[in-house]
Amino acid sequence: MIDFEKIAKYSKSGPRYTSYPTAVEFHEGFQESDYIQALEQSNSSALPLSLYFHLPFCKSACYFCGCNVIYTNNEEKKQGYIPYLKKELELLKRYLDVQREVIQLHFGGGTPTYFQAHHLEVIIDLIHQTFPHFSNQIEASCEIDPRFFNKDQMRVLKDGGFNRVSFGVQDFNPIVQKAINRFQSVDLVSNAVNIARDFGIRSINFDLILGLPHQSKESFLETLQTVVSLNPDRLAIFNYAHMPWIKKTMQKIPSDALPTPQEKLKILESSIKFLKDNGYELIGMDHFAKKDDELFLTMKNGELRRNFQGYTTKGFSQTIGVGVTSIGEGANYYVQNQKDLKAYMQSLDEDRLPVHKGIWLSDEDCLRKEVIMQIMNNLRLDYSSINQRFGIDCKQHFSQALEALKEYEEIGFIESDENGFRATPTGGMMIRNIAMEFDAYLSRAADQQRFSKTL
Repeated sequence: MIDFEKIAKYSKSGPRYTSYPTAVEFHEGFQESDYIQALEQSNSSALPLSLYFHLPFCKSACYFCGCNVIYTNNEEKKQGYIPYLKKELELLKRYLDVQREVIQLHFGGGTPTYFQAHHLEVIIDLIHQTFPHFSNQIEASCEIDPRFFNKDQMRVLKDGGFNRVSFGVQDFNPIVQKAINRFQSVDLVSNAVNIARDFGIRSINFDLILGLPHQSKESFLETLQTVVSLNPDRLAIFNYAHMPWIKKTMQKIPSDALPTPQEKLKILESSIKFLKDNGYELIGMDHFAKKDDELFLTMKNGELRRNFQGYTTKGFSQTIGVGVTSIGEGANYYVQNQKDLKAYMQSLDEDRLPVHKGIWLSDEDCLRKEVIMQIMNNLRLDYSSINQRFGIDCKQHFSQALEALKEYEEIGFIESDENGFRATPTGGMMIRNIAMEFDAYLSRAADQQRFSKTL
């Protein structure tokens, strides 16, 4: 029997680890010249490329959203963004070997399908003109708001090589939808799924959010029952991060309507059980996949990877972020574009890559990044793989972290032996806490409000 009261006491501010070091450690001392150096150095590597394009526009605010978005009803503003994507691609070609193989492509936002079909086609054509070598096994995915989606857009995406889509569903309960200003019916989502299936898309993901206002164990199970009836291949159930001091739209969500950490644990525990009973297995953090899905099979082999696009079966690749606020990743650096649209455009008008900030990774950063990503990706840590790759004694190097984990072993979050440790089903719900023990930056983080609660 899970003691929800006891586990909830471990809820604290902490990163989600889409990167390590996390984005709060990026700094403006990393400039365009650093990025150019990183790109040129990468050309001698055998790393394939992963492309992320940020399409930032939305029609209106969803109160729960923590993404970098621009609200507009102005078609000219959206269309005017495309020439700047072209400018950025042309600049990248100066420094990056674009002949390298592309194994991953992702459109995120914002609402990528807020762009009309013919504008999406222009963007896709620009990408293919810049990067001529796309893998036959590419993962090409697009985030889709079912409220802004039609057959013409799906046709353009399919013709452009996209083979995965992710629908933002969040919650089907009308009371919850009203509280977060996100109204979409079951029929609307079902029609969107049917469009994707009719175009031969065989990998469909639903994004759901746990911890929204007025959610309960019972109401969320009703949402999951509807979700299962629509038969997505994958699910992501994100933990809502209520940070109204950072995102003003979140101030419209009443804090007293949010479920408590104990209630969120109950929702999550019942969700994991329900999904398992219906053929979906937990992979990494927040994500579920059917047992025959390649994500689940890759996780079972301990080879799942995580980047800013989510989980991937393709191993590590160099991510090139394009568009306002996009983040790129290499073997030893992270870089982020300008967050402000005017600053982004001004940089490109001045023939400069729109670098806002970034960070070079030290050898210790690279080591801890691999440890944390193993934990987050595969819910376990294998000492021997770390020892062999980095030439260290993992147990000795991380003796302080492993000592701290003894408490987690006593309460049943992890199971360990001389070869490593793995998270238990309960520990999987608290995987961020486990990973945090290996984060060298947290002890120096004075402002814990920079991160959401782990529950």
